[in-house]
Amino acid sequence: MANKNEIRLQKFMAEQGVDSRRKCEELIAAGKVRVNGHVAQLGDKINPYKDLVTVGKKKLNMNIKKRKMVYIMLHKPRGYLTTVSDERGRKTVMDLLPDIQERVYPVGRLDKDSEGLLILTNDGSFTHAMTHPSHEFAKVYRVTVRPAVTDEALDKLRHGLELDGRMTAPCEVTVLTQEENRVVLEFILHEGRNRQIRRMCEAVGLEVARLKRTAVGSLKLGMLGQGKYRELSEQEVKKLLRSAGHREKA
Repeated sequence: MANKNEIRLQKFMAEQGVDSRRKCEELIAAGKVRVNGHVAQLGDKINPYKDLVTVGKKKLNMNIKKRKMVYIMLHKPRGYLTTVSDERGRKTVMDLLPDIQERVYPVGRLDKDSEGLLILTNDGSFTHAMTHPSHEFAKVYRVTVRPAVTDEALDKLRHGLELDGRMTAPCEVTVLTQEENRVVLEFILHEGRNRQIRRMCEAVGLEVARLKRTAVGSLKLGMLGQGKYRELSEQEVKKLLRSAGHREKA
């Protein structure tokens, strides 16, 4: 009979703020996690009240109920990496959060040259819900391209292009403003491949001059200033989780 206190190791690690559940699985697979002194395996379950889990030299304690869950919306400027640290010493989004005491990490990514809405948290379950491909959160982007956009190019962007051997999912692309050799488009995507919009535009002969994410699901960037952040309200978090199909705990 299964112990009701047992949970999957990667879930426990994520809830302890190590990283996202997916990254925790990578740490386990790489042999960097031990349970009671033994190298852990993917699929292991642990009793967090009895078992000692170590990641490298760091011991994880059973303090889930005491640890404050933090959910932050950041207006990421261009020039910052979406990562916790960088071995080359480049600027990361963590440099914009000097007053946050908890160890948070980004939910998803925005590349170095992109800007806009980025969520950070120390809640591994929330990260999993937000990034799982089956949930297909709508992400809205304001994209400035050049030169002019043809109807043929718009049609290809909307209906799908082949990237890395597979087609992109259909998406919404709307022309917001159009000037000579400069067009502002709104993209609404339900998938998130690496540098997807930039690569889609490049495939139809367009250069991206500026890319800004303005919304993720029900959460909108609004008037939050560049480089500024705020904590999400409890209602905002619950609304995002409901969209991901999560039931609220009684």
